[in-house]
Amino acid sequence: MSVFPKDFLWGGATAANQCEGAYNVDGKGLSVQDVLPKGIFGPVTDGPTEDNLKLEGIDFYNRYEEDIKLMAEMGFKVFRMSIAWTRIYPTGEEDAPNEAGLAFYDRVFDTCHKYNIEPLVTLSHYESPLHLSKAYDGWRSRRLIDLFAKYAETVFRRYKDKVTYWVTFNEINVTSHVPLLGGGVLTPRDQLSKQDMYQAAHHQLVASGLVTKIARDINPNFKIGCMVASAPRYPMTCHPDDVTYAMEEQQELTLFVHVHAKGEYPYYTKRLFDRDNIKLEITEDDKQSLTHTVDFISFSYYNSKTVAKDPTKYELAQGNLYRGLKNPYLEYSEWNYPIDPQGLRYILNFYYERYELPMFVSENGMGALDHPIEENGTLTINDDYRIDFHKGHLREVGRAIEDGVDVFGYTSWGCIDLISAASAQMEKRYGFVYVDRDKDGNGTLERYRKKSFYWYKDVIGSNGESLFE
Repeated sequence: MSVFPKDFLWGGATAANQCEGAYNVDGKGLSVQDVLPKGIFGPVTDGPTEDNLKLEGIDFYNRYEEDIKLMAEMGFKVFRMSIAWTRIYPTGEEDAPNEAGLAFYDRVFDTCHKYNIEPLVTLSHYESPLHLSKAYDGWRSRRLIDLFAKYAETVFRRYKDKVTYWVTFNEINVTSHVPLLGGGVLTPRDQLSKQDMYQAAHHQLVASGLVTKIARDINPNFKIGCMVASAPRYPMTCHPDDVTYAMEEQQELTLFVHVHAKGEYPYYTKRLFDRDNIKLEITEDDKQSLTHTVDFISFSYYNSKTVAKDPTKYELAQGNLYRGLKNPYLEYSEWNYPIDPQGLRYILNFYYERYELPMFVSENGMGALDHPIEENGTLTINDDYRIDFHKGHLREVGRAIEDGVDVFGYTSWGCIDLISAASAQMEKRYGFVYVDRDKDGNGTLERYRKKSFYWYKDVIGSNGESLFE
């Protein structure tokens, strides 16, 4: 028998800004992603430019039926996706929502249900309305709390019978490190203090609690989750300095989960904030909003992070947002990311031990350069490297379940090839489905099944038993 529960939610994940395209169609407003043609590593432009691959994305806006059908062919039980705030409220400040945007997501959800796929919807996935970034510097302003609540209430009411699982913010902890990506903050990071970044993140935490209450008032059957970027911290050595440093870094990460799960900041917040001279403005209303805790914890996991009190003695590694030191016991991808399946079992146990809330792995995957070949008149990709990555990580999810962790779902990141969130590139592909589009935006946008497509189909069809054969 499989170690995975019989109702385990197998699936994949995307984000509106990385797949939909149609940036100016049917009344959609501009988001910060529409003026970042080189991602967070490049300049903010005055407006959309032709070299921004996200403007067309992979044309999910027009091809969603084809894409969801491919997901159904793999056997998906769940599809994690996001709603583009600017399709519903183009600037974020309109009095009435944009009906064409609401109708689009009606069609998407109806198509999911046609194939018995459960939507899991992220309300905010790195795409703050550009107007709010320009007018208020994004989430640095309290004004966004009420505007976000209005948007959330609109979609909760519209889709109360079509969506059960909701996530408030994608990787909410990223705002305290990459405020442009996470919080739509246009002020350059080098001009912001830790105080500025954590205050913006605090506003998001308050908004998350507020909309969790709104959701339950509208439909008590909703399941509301948080979502954080997770990379367990390993000490480089067993020297107490390194072990303590790793503990402090892990606490800084766990703070965001703790607020969502317990309804208040954790005991170690004072020490962390005193270190960086952070004095948050927290009102009594803020405290009340934070008490509305989540039903489940979800997170992204791409790699672990190895740290040391004195990092200058060690070689650096890359990673997905969280970048640490080169761990000599791990293998590395062609992007120099650590490949650490056991870290996924570790972080599942780490969170569950502390909070005992159901766990959902909402992002996990391997970015790689795929090389399509023609077989029997069609393109395919023999991506054994991706199969090996997912097999290793899913086995560790199974072992976490055997440990006693309540894990109810797993969505591979970029189940269909997407535009990169951080760099706005197409080359680093994660999907089980290949999209014919190159780094310059050329291609037919046709979809092709990779070798991993059929492998994942077998995994889902066996409810994970094939992972251990």
